[in-house]
Amino acid sequence: MSATIYLRKGEGRTIKAGGAWVYDNEIDRVEGAFENGDVVALCDFDGYPMGLGFYNPVSKISFRLLSRKKDAVIDAAFIEQRVRDAWNYRKTVIDVSSCRVIFGEADFLPGIVVDKFSDVLVVESLALGIDKWKTTIVEALKKVLAEDGITIRGVYERSDAKVRQKEGMEPAKGFLGNEFDTKVEIVENGVRYFVDVKDGQKTGFFLDQKNNRAAIHKLCKGKKVLDCFTHTGSFALNAGIAGASDVLGVDASELAVEQARENAMLNGLSDIVSFECADVFDLLPDLERKGELYDVVILDPPAFTKSRASIKQAVKGYREINLRGLKLVKNGGYLCTCTCSHFMDPELFAKTIREAATGAHKRLRQVEFRTQAADHPILWAADSSYYLKFYIFQVVEDK
Repeated sequence: MSATIYLRKGEGRTIKAGGAWVYDNEIDRVEGAFENGDVVALCDFDGYPMGLGFYNPVSKISFRLLSRKKDAVIDAAFIEQRVRDAWNYRKTVIDVSSCRVIFGEADFLPGIVVDKFSDVLVVESLALGIDKWKTTIVEALKKVLAEDGITIRGVYERSDAKVRQKEGMEPAKGFLGNEFDTKVEIVENGVRYFVDVKDGQKTGFFLDQKNNRAAIHKLCKGKKVLDCFTHTGSFALNAGIAGASDVLGVDASELAVEQARENAMLNGLSDIVSFECADVFDLLPDLERKGELYDVVILDPPAFTKSRASIKQAVKGYREINLRGLKLVKNGGYLCTCTCSHFMDPELFAKTIREAATGAHKRLRQVEFRTQAADHPILWAADSSYYLKFYIFQVVEDK
């Protein structure tokens, strides 16, 4: 082992509670030689061994845990076993035709995400340590998938998030290996989509809502549906496939709306599902003034906060969007609403919705509370892995 880092006395509460991170202000000293991103040993202040992981002093998250076993050997075989474990888990819990095959810390490979869209892999590497093992992880995935008869025709990297700069890395985007058509067709819940892995948001498609999209099917048959922040039409098209009579999807991105319309055509739903490019915060009051009402309103906004510092402003945004959405739901209709920010904890999100309902003079009857799909497992004590909270409510007038 090249180096050992030692915690300050009384520090390391997160990692001692089962988490995977150590912050820069928790570290007392480093003994031995290393390069940023190397695997090092972690010890408590008194020398008690706590595991092995990546060390990058440039980042505020200076240490990312790989193994709690002090004698673990971090090599290609170790990485392959982590990948194999991740794939075996997904084969058990979810449809793997398209799914997240690696989910960072929750799969004990911190700082990397890999999504599988049919026969294409999309990689997002956000930490220096794991970036050094990126090729090893991809090759291990190809090998493990091939054992189940799945041939990967291409790999694309979408490590273009600004957060890489906090690790001392520049954003990276492009083919890992041979070039291929980056417009990939997938099928989810019976809905066909074209996924743009090159220029779509994040890795191209939000797989985490798979089961939540399926959950709205029972609500939508013969109903009028409004899908806000539709992105490429995922909830709207699920409503259409489920037999809705009329669906409007809204998004502020013209590119996303164009892709959503293409997806509607792909499913033969263009007569039922329409899309509009608009700012949802502006459109909802306009619909209210026009007297529009819907049987089902779906709110799937982007994360309004990516830090604790902006949580108060985010709460205002969630409260406003839920209040406006609730006013458009018919008496006895349904509201589907969610947050994808892990900084909006379940209690705060519930409180925000409750305040919105009070402001809209509506009563809520909870139908379901859901989280992210099982291919995005929630690792207890690793708070960042639990981020999606999804409610279905029946909305009723005061009685």
